[in-house]
Amino acid sequence: MNENEKNPYEYVEAIKASGLSIYDLIEVGDPHLWIPSPALEILLNDYLTGQSFSGLALRTRSKVAKTKVCEALGYPVPKSFVKTQPRFTGQFFDTYVQKSNNLQIWNEEPSATRRYVIIQVSADDIIQTVKVVTGATLSLLDTTGTLTQKYQAGLTLGAEALELIAPLDTENIRPLVINDPNYSLSPLTPTSSPEPNKILSIQIVYERLSQLVGQSFADVGIVQERNRGAELHKLVCQALGFKNYQDDGQFPDVRNQLIEVKLQTSPTIDLGLVRPNSEDLLDVTQLDGRQIRHCDVRYAIFYAAIANSVITLTNFFLTTGESFFNRFTQFQGKVLNKKLQIHLPRHFFDTEAE
Repeated sequence: MNENEKNPYEYVEAIKASGLSIYDLIEVGDPHLWIPSPALEILLNDYLTGQSFSGLALRTRSKVAKTKVCEALGYPVPKSFVKTQPRFTGQFFDTYVQKSNNLQIWNEEPSATRRYVIIQVSADDIIQTVKVVTGATLSLLDTTGTLTQKYQAGLTLGAEALELIAPLDTENIRPLVINDPNYSLSPLTPTSSPEPNKILSIQIVYERLSQLVGQSFADVGIVQERNRGAELHKLVCQALGFKNYQDDGQFPDVRNQLIEVKLQTSPTIDLGLVRPNSEDLLDVTQLDGRQIRHCDVRYAIFYAAIANSVITLTNFFLTTGESFFNRFTQFQGKVLNKKLQIHLPRHFFDTEAE
């Protein structure tokens, strides 16, 4: 757990004291009762890892998994689990027990903001680890084109290599940002929750990340697209002033600074299940009573050229989600399939840090 994060077990105690069931709605970002995804992942890993589903039929295994999740989070176990969407309505997540890497979602459209608790079990039915992701994150893993409303946008290069598309942050987060160009992020971590007056303004982010244009790194190949992105994320964390690089696979990439990072070697920007200008609420704790929305996130988009197995950053764009489509052209979404299958890559249950 990052030193700046609230102790996850405080949420458990608050839920126990509240008397709420898993079906009672909680406002996203409620500082006492809404469990942000990083804390949710810690709690479930602490309680479930090492437990066994050995000898259980699939239907029974699913019920036992949901029972264990209730116990881990401080909720009373219902006499029977109602078929709501999602099953854990209050915390807005579904559970999936995965022995294989083929995640199947039946007869419903994945929600960009819904959380998916994916429990990995070994060949002998022992729980190995738990990963918590949003539908928006899952959509980026879909290589089959089966996911619906997988939004895309077109990027056209302009005359300038550097473009600050939105000179100011959204009105919602403007009171939370800091305009000190010398402010240090070294005590913070990239994946920790954002904090009031510790979020760099979009202007300062622009000044720090603009220096990356012209830098190069080795091309690991298109089959390792995630590793390409990881190399850029490392450079971004360094340029912002973090002491270490971290990537937990959640949106946005640099959660602490509300920055989503995209590396473009083609004009098509993949956006997943959520439009950048969406006013849907983001899965972070309220900041000074303000709930962060997707449109408040800052998008750092780097265009790059590839030559002789080297990637060179040639252009940099920075915008708020709110202003994203003022510069980039939205394409149409795709058509829904009734059965969605997503192959979870080998690295899915890993967390990168160094």
